[in-house]
Amino acid sequence: MVKISADSTCDLSPALLEEHGIGIVPLYIIKDDQSLRDGIDIVPEDIFEHVERTGKLLTTSAVSVGDYAEVFAGMTSDGSEVVHVNIGSEFSASHQNAMLAAKEIAGVYPVDSRSLSSGSGHIAIEAAKLARAGKSGAQIRREMVKLAERVEASFVIERLDYLRKGGRCSAVQALGANLLHLKPCIEVRDGKMAVGKKYRGSFEKALREYIADRLNGRTDIWPGRAFITHAGCEPEMVEMVRAAAEESFHFEQLIVTRAGCTISNHCGPHTLGILFIRK
Repeated sequence: MVKISADSTCDLSPALLEEHGIGIVPLYIIKDDQSLRDGIDIVPEDIFEHVERTGKLLTTSAVSVGDYAEVFAGMTSDGSEVVHVNIGSEFSASHQNAMLAAKEIAGVYPVDSRSLSSGSGHIAIEAAKLARAGKSGAQIRREMVKLAERVEASFVIERLDYLRKGGRCSAVQALGANLLHLKPCIEVRDGKMAVGKKYRGSFEKALREYIADRLNGRTDIWPGRAFITHAGCEPEMVEMVRAAAEESFHFEQLIVTRAGCTISNHCGPHTLGILFIRK
């Protein structure tokens, strides 16, 4: 038997985790010298409230080797193998720590998703499907390493102050973008974060253009599933994006999920992306 687990940064809903039998290992959010477990001890709304009140960001921390070892030991105690899907190794030390823990425990296969948020969620779900089909841990990891190259993850960000406070966008760049009403698209390319197109105008206008750019005329998209993942967006805005996506491309499943604490802490409220798999 192969069990599937993932970092909390996969941003899958409790219902999806239950449906696919995926376990979660939480990253940490550091607040006032306290290490709070992502999604357990703290939620994104707590982060947004803290930043609005203090003007200061919280920090994030990888899962420790010890935490992984404890989780993996428990999951393999009945003789099962484990495939664990990590947030991309360029974004966190979590994958490195999972690999170190796996050296001490037989039958554990960490996967570097080379992605973040529900981009890694796609990989966790596909791993769970292969586990149900009877594939071994080694076979699943090999397939997921290949799949990681085909995941397309991107987000549009309305507020640049979170990126600026986190050192990912200079004050001058943020000021210039704000004056021009620019909304940047953050893309994952080759496992790293990069700035793509900058949209001008309102957030709604930016999202409409973003969805069209991502989906219109594409013949290389796997139609099975896409995630619309957001942080702090109003339901009406999310529904508008869903409708625009359905007009642009037919996905068998178009699933809305909420970004967890890690993405929310770096990008802030009013962040939204559509994440899917290429053929």
